[in-house]
This record gives sequence, C-alpha cells and structure tokens, in this order.
Amino acid sequence: MYIRRSEFMTKWFLPSKACFKGVFPRIHISSLTCFRGERNANGNLCSRESNVCSGEPTSTSGRMCSLESKQICCPEGASDSPKASTINQEVENGVNHDQHLEEKEVTDKHSGHCASDCNGNDCSSSHEWLDPSLQLNVPLVDVDKVRCIIRNIVRDWAEEGQKEREQCYKPILEELHSLFPDRKKESPPACLVPGAGLGRLALEISCLGFISQGNEFSYYMMICSSFILNHTQKVGEWTIYPWIHSNSNSLSDSDQLRPVSIPDIHPASAGITEGFSMCGGDFVEVYSDPSQVGLWDAVVTCFFIDTAHNIIEYIEVISKILKDGGVWINLGPLLYHFADMYGQEDEMSIEPSLEDVKKIILHYGFVFEKERTVETTYTTNPRSMMQNRYYAAFWTMRKKSATEDMTH
Repeated sequence: MYIRRSEFMTKWFLPSKACFKGVFPRIHISSLTCFRGERNANGNLCSRESNVCSGEPTSTSGRMCSLESKQICCPEGASDSPKASTINQEVENGVNHDQHLEEKEVTDKHSGHCASDCNGNDCSSSHEWLDPSLQLNVPLVDVDKVRCIIRNIVRDWAEEGQKEREQCYKPILEELHSLFPDRKKESPPACLVPGAGLGRLALEISCLGFISQGNEFSYYMMICSSFILNHTQKVGEWTIYPWIHSNSNSLSDSDQLRPVSIPDIHPASAGITEGFSMCGGDFVEVYSDPSQVGLWDAVVTCFFIDTAHNIIEYIEVISKILKDGGVWINLGPLLYHFADMYGQEDEMSIEPSLEDVKKIILHYGFVFEKERTVETTYTTNPRSMMQNRYYAAFWTMRKKSATEDMTH
C-alpha cells in the first residue's frame, strides 16, 4: 500500500483564508510524490519514497459521519491548532517520528521542555504539562471531527460495523465481481474509489483482484487510515470506546461505555493485490488533469456524490476518467453537504433531485444497466434508541463508447 501526497500539502493544511466550518479551499495538486508499501519482517506495510509514474491518479473527498440532525457535524476541514497543523504537515509530508528524535531530544518546540536526555531518559516535569500557558484551546469543530472519525473506525474496521458493511459494501463488491469475472493477475482491472474514508472498501476491492485506489480529501481520515493500514500488527490490537460521548438514547450505561476492538482483520494479511493505494486531495481538482482521461475500468462511489458543491462536476469528471465501456457503481443518498451554508460566497451548492441527477448522468454518455434502492444506516450506534436509515440509490452505469454515441 502506498500513500501519495502533494508537495503543496503545506498550503492544504494551512489555508490562506478563513474557511467556513474548517472546510479546505480547493488546491490544485499538480506535483505528487508516491509512497509505495513494502512488508517488513512482521508482515506490516511500510513505505518508501519513489517518483510517480506519469498518468497515475490521486485524490478526493468524502462523508465523515452520520447525521443525528440536519447539521453536518464534521465536514472535511483544517485544524485551527498550530500544534495540530504542524503535526499533520509532518505526517502528510512522510516525516517519520524517528527522523526527528534527535531534534526532540534537544527541545520540544510545542511544549518548551526537554523531552529526554542523551541517554533517552525522560527529564520532563509532570507539573510543566499542567501550566495553563502550554495548554492548547482545541476548537469544538475539531473535537467533533475526531468523534466522527472514531465512529467511522467502527463502521470500517470493527466487527460491530459488519452489518453496515454488508448493507453498503457487499452489493458493490458483488456487482464488481460479476462485471469483471476474468481478473487476470498480469493485467487486473483498475478501480477508483473516491471518498474512500478509512479505506476498507478500497481494500476489499483490492482483495477481489483489482488495482484499487482509494481517494480522500480529509486529512483526519487520511491520518487514521494510514495508521490502521500501515501500523497494525494483529487483529484486535486496539480498543476504543466510540459511544462514550453519546449521552442520548442509551439503553444502559454499559451500552454507552462498551469497548470495541479494532481492527477486525489484519490489513497486511487480508490478501490485497499489487497496486493498492490511498491518496489525498480534491477529487475534481486532481482528476480533471488530462493524464486521467480514460484511465479507469471502474469507479465506485459510496456515500460520496452528495459531498460536492456542484454534483455535475463530479459526474463530468467520472465520465472523463472512465474508459469507453467502463462502469460506474454508486450507492448513497443525496444529503447535500453544503445545502444550508447560506451567505458564504465560496460555499455555493446545487441540489438536484435524484430524477434530475439521472438525466444529467445520461447527458454525459452513460447508460443505466441496473438500479434499485438499498436500505442502510451510516455510522449508527446499533444499540441506540434512535436509528437513522437511508433509502440509498444503488445503480450500475456503463459509459458508452464513441461509436455508440455516433449511432445515437
């Protein structure tokens, strides 16, 4: 597995203007560095840097959490914390903690105290950490995003999320399996997964024998998925308490305080195929590049297309990057993320109905092959007294070839 990131990532993490609810401004990613994964002695995925081959893809953005009200609790965004921005910048730039160990032995720039002496012994005073001047004020919006990430971990990487994965991912995987029955190891089909979140669906597609690339815009998602995919050593290695902040609709204290073990599989041992990757960046900005035209055999979108400011842009880009005869498999609702952001000049949003969306898709050279409705939840606490359900649109569309367009 490898993570591709932009050399302009500093601009991505440190936006030059104030952004509503922490949403990043769109940055065109034109220069990329690739981190290709190799397994170490423990069977974990580790990265090494290499150059990106021309014509290889990147990036995207996606849904962060379920909604218990009309407000979106955690759209993609940047942290207002200087410490968080610096740490995130180092992570996305591929900086290894060990590479800065020597610097941190001299001084910890964030806390202003000695982290360790020359022998590696801790020389910091516990009282220094309590100094109010050293404590950072974390914006509530960032706290909400972290809570949403924890719920997404359950959805993608816990046994408790198996039911949701069967509702959402299983129909997609079954459709891919039936549409591409002859997946040769020498020339596997390539599948792109915009809005890949924490990477489970992209990993499952890779295990089917596809060249699979997940794409995500949120660095909260990217950092978490990188940790799970690259640093997990065994099944159930970590324990989280995802519902501890949910004070409403609990049947019992034990339900609210119950632990969840993650991950439910060891990613490096799951059977991924060569070419599995996760990429960071904006879907429209990156895939509008001419090098992406006709590059993909399949595009899979799951709870993604309603994350757009302009859904027509998404449809146009998907049409361009698919090969003639390529397929687009979609599952999700139309809960437009920017619909209620009134008064924000840079937060334009259009919200066509499903009927209009289908008409637009047909205009961009697609033909419907299958269509139905799938009932599902999204990052829902299965033991909560309130269960939000979606009746999500599920379709398979095929891009017409140039000859088909001429005949029609």
